[in-house]
Amino acid sequence: MKIEELSQRLTDRENPVHVHLIGVAGSGMSGLALLLLGMGHKVSGSDRVTSGETERMQGLGLVFSSPHRADEVHGADVVVYSSAIREENVARAEAREKDIPCIRRAECLAAILHTRNGVVISGTHGKTTTSAMCAHVLRRGGIKPCHYVGAEIPVLGSNAHWEETAELMVAEGDESDGTLALYQPEHCVVLNVEEEHLDFYSGIDHIKDVFNTLLDQTRGNKIHFSGCPVASELCSGREGAISYGWENADFVASDVHETGGTVTFDVTKRGVLLGRVELGIPGRHNVLNALAAIAVADAAGVDFQLVARALGTFAGARRRFENKYLTKKLRIIDDYGHHPTEVAATLQTARSLKPERLVVVFQPHRYSRTQKLADDFGKALQAADRVFVTDIYPASELPIEGVTAQTIVDAVKANGDTRADVVGAVKNAHHLVGNALEDGDLLITLGAGNIHEIGTKIARDMTVLEEMMRYVGDGAADAKLYEPMRRHTTILCGGPAQFWVEPHSHDAFASLVDYCRERGIPQRVVGRGSNLLVRDGGIRGVVIHPSGGVFSNVSVEGDVVTAGAGARFKKVASVAAAHGLTGMEWMEGIPGNVGGGLRMNAGAMGTETFDQVVSVTFLDEDGGIRERTRDEIEAHYRNVPELRRNFALEAKFLGKKADAEAIEARMEESKNKRRSSQPIAASAGCIFKNPNDIPAGMLVDELGLKEASVGKAMVSEVHGNFIVNTGKAKSGDVLGLIDKIRAEAKSQRDITMETEVQIIGEDDFTF
Repeated sequence: MKIEELSQRLTDRENPVHVHLIGVAGSGMSGLALLLLGMGHKVSGSDRVTSGETERMQGLGLVFSSPHRADEVHGADVVVYSSAIREENVARAEAREKDIPCIRRAECLAAILHTRNGVVISGTHGKTTTSAMCAHVLRRGGIKPCHYVGAEIPVLGSNAHWEETAELMVAEGDESDGTLALYQPEHCVVLNVEEEHLDFYSGIDHIKDVFNTLLDQTRGNKIHFSGCPVASELCSGREGAISYGWENADFVASDVHETGGTVTFDVTKRGVLLGRVELGIPGRHNVLNALAAIAVADAAGVDFQLVARALGTFAGARRRFENKYLTKKLRIIDDYGHHPTEVAATLQTARSLKPERLVVVFQPHRYSRTQKLADDFGKALQAADRVFVTDIYPASELPIEGVTAQTIVDAVKANGDTRADVVGAVKNAHHLVGNALEDGDLLITLGAGNIHEIGTKIARDMTVLEEMMRYVGDGAADAKLYEPMRRHTTILCGGPAQFWVEPHSHDAFASLVDYCRERGIPQRVVGRGSNLLVRDGGIRGVVIHPSGGVFSNVSVEGDVVTAGAGARFKKVASVAAAHGLTGMEWMEGIPGNVGGGLRMNAGAMGTETFDQVVSVTFLDEDGGIRERTRDEIEAHYRNVPELRRNFALEAKFLGKKADAEAIEARMEESKNKRRSSQPIAASAGCIFKNPNDIPAGMLVDELGLKEASVGKAMVSEVHGNFIVNTGKAKSGDVLGLIDKIRAEAKSQRDITMETEVQIIGEDDFTF
C-alpha cells in the first residue's frame, strides 16, 4: 500500500481502517497507535512484552496480544512494523503469506502527517525535546496541534495525541534509516546534521541527500541552526530559510545564565528584542532547542509572551536529562544521549549543576558507532570525574571483533586522566556503580538502550536507605549500598550486601532491626566474616555490621571481661592478659569477633566460647534489650539456637587471676598452634564439622584431596579442612570444591560431611 493511498483512506471516518502494529509497546509504535485510535480507526497490536502503556492503550480501544502470534494479523487492512521486528517474526511472515500490505513505521507516520500541515523536527540530536517544546508552546499559545514525539512527555500527557480540528501536526522525524525523505511537511526544522547511523549511511554525503529530499519537499519555512555548518549549507540558500543561533541569525539567544537547574536568556528577532525567557530545564543546548521552538511558534503566529510563559513551564521528556532521584547527598539523572555531541552537551549541562563529582555510566549503542566514534567518545567523557562503561547495546547489530566496552575505556584513558572502568552487563552494573557513589555526587546514566535501569535501581534502593537512616536517627549509623562482602569475609569472596549498615549504639541497632521487621526486609548480622561464605549473588536486604564505639569496647571489672559484639577475640584475649586474667588465651588464635563467636560457639585448644560466658546481652525478637545468664542459654557444638532468632550485643566472660608469665606462655602456645596448623592464605576457617569417627582434615587427606582445586579455590596444603582463596576466587569456586569433597567422602567412606562454615546469600543477583 502506497503512502498516498493510506493517507486518503485514513481521512475517511465512515470506513475505518484496521491497522495492526507489530512491536506496539515501543515508544514510536505506541505513538502511532494513539494517533490512529484518535482518528477513529480499528487498531490492534502485539509485542513480546506488556507494559503500563499497552494496558493504558487497551483502555482506549487497542486490541493487544502478547507474545506475537501468526493469527493476530488476520483481518488487518495494513500491517505496520517497527525497525526492531525481523522478517522472520511470525506475525510479519503471516502477513506476507496472506498478502496483507506491510509498511514501516515511518511510512505510516508519513501517511498520517499528510492529512495535516506537518511540522517535522529533524536532526542528529535534540529532536525529541524540540518536538515536545514545539507542541507545548503551540498548545499554550492557543493552537491545538496534533503531535507525535519519540518519548513519553509528561507536560503533554502522552507521546502522541490526535486533535480532530487541528490544522498543524508536530512530528519528530527519524533520520536513522533514510525514511526522513518520506515526509512532505509545511515546515521543517533542521537542528543539526552530523555523521551518525553509519550502519545505514555510507557517509555524510549520503546523509545530506536525505535531508535535501526533505527540504525539497517542505512547502514553507526551513528553520535551521546557524551554528551547524552542514545544516546551514543545506538550508541557508532556500526560500523560507529561517536561522537561529548564538549570533548572525534571525533568532538569537544572548545573556545566558544557568542557575539551579533552569536557564534564562534574551531572545532577539532580526535585531529586535522580543523578551527574556526562563526555560524550565537546564542546559545551553536546550536554549538552542527553545530557539527552534520559538521560530516555529512565530511562523504559526503565536505571541512571544505566550511562548515565553510556555517555555517556563516545560518539564522535559522522559530520558532527556530526566531527574530520577534528588537529595542533598545525591542526584541521579538519566539521559538518552548516545552520540559524542550529545554526550558532551549533556555533561556540560550536568557540570552547570556544580556537583562535587560527576559520575557517568555510559552504555555504548551499536558496535559500528562505537568503532567509528570511540575517540570522540573518549574526549567527550573527559568532562566526567568517574566513568563506568557497560556492555554495548547492539540494537540488532552483530558484534564486530575487537569492539567492546573496553574500546571506550581505552579511548577515555588515551584522551586524559578521567578514571574509566568496564562494568559489564546492565543487569548487575548498579552494584559496582552504587557502591562507588559518595556524598555530593551527580550520577548520570547515558545511552539509548536499557541503561536507565541502573539509575532506577539505585534510586529505588537509595530511597529505602535514606528512609532507614531517618528512622534509625541522624548520625546513629553509617550505611552504603551494595557493599562487596569480599571486603568483609576472611576468605575474600562473596557478592554485595544490598544495604550495608553500621550502627553506633545498641539503640540504633534496635531501631534498625525494628525498621526491617516492620517492613519485612531480611536482615543479618555479620562481624569479621571469619567463618562465613557469601554466595556470589550477594545478600538481599540489610547486613548489620556492629563495629566501633560500644560494639568494639572491651573492659574489665574484677575477674569479668565485658566485650561488645564487634570486638575481635584477639582484642579480648589481649585486654584480659593485660589485667592478669587467664582463660581467654585461646581466643588469640580465633580470627573472628565476639558476636560471631557467640553465634557459632567458636572454640580452640579444647575450649568453647560458652565455657566462659557469664551472660549475654541480647536484642530479643520483640525488640527489647535484655541480659541473660549462661544458665538461661542453650549452647551446643558450633550451634547456639538462641542466636538464630536474637542478636547478641555484648557478652561477659569469666577469667581467673594468674601469673603474667603463665598467661604469656599460653598466648604463645595459641599463636604457635595457629601458625603450625592453619594456612596463612585467605580462608574461612574450618569448612566442615568433624565427623564422629575422624577429624575432617584427616578425612580430606585420606581422600587424596589435599591441594584439590576448583577455579581459584584450593584445599590447603597445610590443613585439609581449610579451603583457601589463591587469588580472586568466586564463592562458586569454593562451593564447587565443597561439593566435590562431600561427594568423595560419601562415595569412598559413606560419610556425610556437614559444613561448619556458614553459607548465606543468593545464588544469582536478585536485587
